[in-house]
Amino acid sequence: MNSSVLGGNKITFSGVSEEDGDEHMRKQLKADFALLSVAIIWGSTFVLTKDAIQHIQTYNFLAFRFGVAAAFLALFSYKKLHKLNLITIRNGIILGLMLFAGYAFQTVGLVYTTASNAAFIVGFSAVIVPIISTLLLKKIPSLTAVLGVLFAITGLGLLTLGDSFILNIGDFYSLLCTFFFALQIIMIDRFIGRSDALLLATVEIFTVAIASTLFTFVLEQPIIPTRANVWMALLVTSLLATTYAFIVQNVAQKFTSPTHTALIFLGEPVFGLVFAFILLGELLTFKQFVGCALILTGMLVAELKPMGKQKKSEDTAPW
Repeated sequence: MNSSVLGGNKITFSGVSEEDGDEHMRKQLKADFALLSVAIIWGSTFVLTKDAIQHIQTYNFLAFRFGVAAAFLALFSYKKLHKLNLITIRNGIILGLMLFAGYAFQTVGLVYTTASNAAFIVGFSAVIVPIISTLLLKKIPSLTAVLGVLFAITGLGLLTLGDSFILNIGDFYSLLCTFFFALQIIMIDRFIGRSDALLLATVEIFTVAIASTLFTFVLEQPIIPTRANVWMALLVTSLLATTYAFIVQNVAQKFTSPTHTALIFLGEPVFGLVFAFILLGELLTFKQFVGCALILTGMLVAELKPMGKQKKSEDTAPW
């Protein structure tokens, strides 16, 4: 690439210095690692949640999980309430309704389909995100991001699917779940520049808590849990898998792309299996092991970029 030197800095024809490009890449890597920590935490909660929902119904659990998380977010964000405006409230409610819709359709879908089918279909958010992102945000995924998605989806199929894959109504609900999760990731990318990340996350989680509470009173018989393992699961999922996770997502997506976010979140089932092995002694089959390896390879491939080059793609868009 031809460049000129001005004040000791190399300037590309696009007007962006190589130093700025390197700084951008460093920030993106930090953001991607922060999102990876979220995927690890979500993976670790599979074991806890699986045990807890044997003793409390789904929306009842979600109401407590997001209610406790909302309360903690309020403690962090109350000093910023003077910055709360109608735009943040509106956007937070939109994000919250998308997130809740994802959880709701996922729950209904699991009634009519297998967990493996649901996991595979929900994982397709990594494919849907770059497509919708291109249409709505006019951001074209980089070649490495597309290759990473292909590796990861192939790995997810090996990880979750058995010898047969038969579609049913539950799979349609799971597909709707995937669509709403993908929209939530994309709309954060659109909204985050207009609002404080912490306030936006607070309104989002409050919205999910309220919707979950309404659903549990309408569809279930809500209870206050008394078992220690249920409260342990609620505290871990509330503080780490919700409060920490959605603050990180809202902040990190300032510096990385929706495609990277969706791809990194595909690591959740991988880490779920790792924790199942550590805590429960569950063993991976060879096919599942290869699937995990392909998902992790997809994440690494998506991080590869030509050093010092700036592209007009979603992965190097200004933030």
